[in-house]
Order: sequence, then structure tokens, then C-alpha cells
Amino acid sequence: MTNPLSLLYRDEHLVAVHKPAGLLVHRSKLAGGEREFLLQRLRDQLGQRVYPVHRLDRPTSGVMVFALNSDIAARLGEIFTERRAAKRYLAVVRGVGPAQEWLDYALREEDGSRPKAEMPALEALTEVKRLDSVELPVQVDRYPSSRYSLMEVRPLTGRRHQIRRHLSRRGYPIIGDAKHGKGNHNRFFAERLGCPRLLLAAVGLSFEHPVTGRCLTLSCSLDAPMTALFQHFGWAGHLPTDQAGCSEAPLSLA
Repeated sequence: MTNPLSLLYRDEHLVAVHKPAGLLVHRSKLAGGEREFLLQRLRDQLGQRVYPVHRLDRPTSGVMVFALNSDIAARLGEIFTERRAAKRYLAVVRGVGPAQEWLDYALREEDGSRPKAEMPALEALTEVKRLDSVELPVQVDRYPSSRYSLMEVRPLTGRRHQIRRHLSRRGYPIIGDAKHGKGNHNRFFAERLGCPRLLLAAVGLSFEHPVTGRCLTLSCSLDAPMTALFQHFGWAGHLPTDQAGCSEAPLSLA
């Protein structure tokens, strides 16, 4: 029996849920032979229709919001499309990442409809900040020790795979990224550290509630493998918790 999804917030208009890593949000051309999707699981758990208003990549875990009717879905869709939602991610990357930096690399769409080289380059902006780092006395690559960093990531735009592509291009690929990372580090984390997944999690989301007008702020904890890794690396102080709160203060996207 599948475990119930963890609900972070619910009212009569919308619901926020912790999406597990490896679970597709809904059926698409990428689904292949998959039979389980977040949309259907949440619908069955709540006993009502739900409407997706933004996306998370299949290997990424974390907070996702669904509308509970089509009118709210349209309003929330505008909020996300117009970049009026503040998003916070945590990522574990190879190397000692930059202390704080804006990554401003235009990205071509990767939708598979035509060769990427023929797609227009679109503005993409991501703020990254190193929260912590660790050096392990283990030779994974050509050096006798291996260094990894915990990065806080705040994307201003929402291009496909933006965070993964930006960090990789800057020279700090996310661990577990099969396409943009490096296999030996990915295997080390999977086989030696119990993390056979992309180490990217959407841990925070803030936006103006489409009905009340108040700022809804959501925080999402990490799953068991990432939590254990943080504790092993001495990063427990950076572990997020499940929280939801509303305030009258205007949302700041800075």
C-alpha cells in the first residue's frame, strides 16, 4: 500500500503537498510506462479533483501547490507565470560553490519538439548562496579528497531544468544529476551515502493567496535520505521543517 502524501497546507481553495522524488506530477509524453502520478495520488487521497498550477521535475522533491477548482487554478497560474511567487531550493553540489552569486545564463528550451539548437535562448536568472561545505577524505575523482557544498537556490525565472543547468554551467553540478553531473560522484552518493537521487529539493514557496490576499509562506522538510545525509555531513542546522503561515506583509521577491 502506498503511503499517503504529506499535506503541508489545505483550505477550501488550494492544497500544498510534499512531492516525493522520482514521482511524475501528471501524465505526459515523458511518462513512458509509468502508472503512478502525483496528480492522481493526491486526487484519490482528497477525494476531489485537483489542478496543477506549476511544476517540479520528476527527480526533484518538495513543495507543490494545487488548486481545488478551475477558477483558483487560473488565478494561481497567473501568479506563477508572472513570477509573483518566491521559490527556495536546497541543492548538494560538487566542489565549494560560490558564497553568493547571480547566475545569468540564457537557456534554450528542452521540450523535445525540435533540436535544442533551433530553440530561442531565453532569459534565465538564478540566485545561489553557499550555506555550508564538507571535505571528505575519500578519493572519488582525481583528487585524494572530495569537497561538496550545500547551496541555497532562488530561481527568478522558471526555465526547464534551470537550476540544474545553471549550477552545472557554473562548474558545480548537483549530485545525482545524470545528465549534467558526473557519474563517479553520483555513484559514490548512491552506493556509499545512501542517496540514489537528485539532491535538489524545493523547500520554500511564498505567494499571495488568490482569495484572501494574504502572503502564504510554505516550508517543506527533506525526505529521509537527504535528512540522513545532512546529519552525516554536520548540516543538521540547515534542515527545513514542515510549516505553513499567512501574514499581511507584502511578498518580497528580493
